[in-house]
Amino acid sequence: LKSNPSKNEEKEAQTQLTKSDELQRLHSQALSAYQQEDYGAAISLLDEILAVCVWDAELRELRAECYIKEGEPSKAISDLKAAAKLKNDNTEAFYKISKIYYQLGDHELSLSEVRECLKLDQDHKQCFSLYKQVKKLNKQIESAEEFIREGRYEDAISKYESVMKTEPEVAIYSTRAKERICHCFSKNQQATEAIKLCSEVLQLEPTNVNALKDRAEAYLLEDMYEE
Repeated sequence: LKSNPSKNEEKEAQTQLTKSDELQRLHSQALSAYQQEDYGAAISLLDEILAVCVWDAELRELRAECYIKEGEPSKAISDLKAAAKLKNDNTEAFYKISKIYYQLGDHELSLSEVRECLKLDQDHKQCFSLYKQVKKLNKQIESAEEFIREGRYEDAISKYESVMKTEPEVAIYSTRAKERICHCFSKNQQATEAIKLCSEVLQLEPTNVNALKDRAEAYLLEDMYEE
């Protein structure tokens, strides 16, 4: 404004000043809402700020935290991916993305994101620990699927039992493992076992198409046509 004190410039400068004051006020409110665990309110306020401050990595990371708390992991991933690009060597963002994918049961994407973290810092303790876990699980699942393709159903069952031991905490891996073991039982003409295990999966996921198909095949083996 001092360098070019025309009427238009003054108006523009005053508008921008007012806007920056408003954004600082919204920022304080967003932080306060976050601290009070009112994540929905924090997200609304951060939406307003990020509409103007598009390239602010810290704000995106904060909004991602709120999305995680609100049970919206896919939106958190989107913010964290932006933060990973906006801030150099953002190992923390890659770690969080990998962790979310892992919790969602997407072990392959989890592995690729945690590798990005280790490319930036091979001594990153959290990333290395997660990497070891995901890599082991990934390898077991790939190996089990290979056995299924080769028709080696006993081996596949044993491998999927190992998957459940490797990751007992995240329920989705146990459910997927049971679904695939049921498939193996069904293909291996072990109808009773298949019906029992598929029923377990269907109690957790009533619309699981694979479990419904495999249980149907098992019922056919037992001549239970109505079922």
